[in-house]
Amino acid sequence: MLGGLGVLVFGGTLPATRIALGTFSSWFITYGRAVVGTTCAVLILLVLRRGFPRKHAGSLLAAGLLLAVGFPGFSSVAMQTVPAAHGGVVLGLLPLATSIFAALFAGERRSPLFWICGIVGAALVVTFAARDSHMSLAAGDLWLFAAILSSSLGYVISGRLSRAMPGWEVICWALVMSAPVTIAGAIWTWSPSFTDATGVQFAAFAYLGFFSMFLGFFAWNVGLALGGIARVSQVQLLQPFVTIAISAALIGEHISLETVAFAALVVGTVAVGRKARVAVWRK
Repeated sequence: MLGGLGVLVFGGTLPATRIALGTFSSWFITYGRAVVGTTCAVLILLVLRRGFPRKHAGSLLAAGLLLAVGFPGFSSVAMQTVPAAHGGVVLGLLPLATSIFAALFAGERRSPLFWICGIVGAALVVTFAARDSHMSLAAGDLWLFAAILSSSLGYVISGRLSRAMPGWEVICWALVMSAPVTIAGAIWTWSPSFTDATGVQFAAFAYLGFFSMFLGFFAWNVGLALGGIARVSQVQLLQPFVTIAISAALIGEHISLETVAFAALVVGTVAVGRKARVAVWRK
């Protein structure tokens, strides 16, 4: 349930990015949304008087750079050349990439059934992308693949940290650790013309900073820690269809019966994958 809540929040990221790009530049969106999230993180850490976890400083910095700079930057550039629905479908490969990194770095081992479900789910998403409006591989897709690698590795690192500290604290400290980069980037990429943004564009930017960059990770990190990184990440196979639904509501994109059929197949794959055994190596 927590992972699903995170997916609902993250599902609105690409449509909101497309809207914000109407005035803001891709790199200001990248750094600016992180600054908004960092401001919220600093306030909550000060109010709750949380001490800095020095022994996790390196991992927190890595998570911050991957999730607050890498994924937003790559996906924002991608949204300049491909539709939000297209991007949402390509990002359906995130669960499989997260599972691979979980095996490499988080000590999780999975049953053959789990791998089969992950591969089938990813294949369904890729098939959907190929069939939907005759999508072809574009420059934006390469940026999306880079976003997938950055985000999946960041998820694994933050998921591991969430076993040692509260999930909300992980994203807060990750944002704080990456703050020197994001604040400097926001100042460097700022333009006076951004003040001409419409109310809707400002709202989209605020969504990216407060929800996508901050609150969504509260639920997501805790879910990864409780249910296992690889298993909970399979819920993200539903994110492409959340993105498509939000894109239809905000941007007017049409949802076909074929999309609904693929969504049903992916939901079934996730349901089976959740029942597959996932163990964690303990030292």
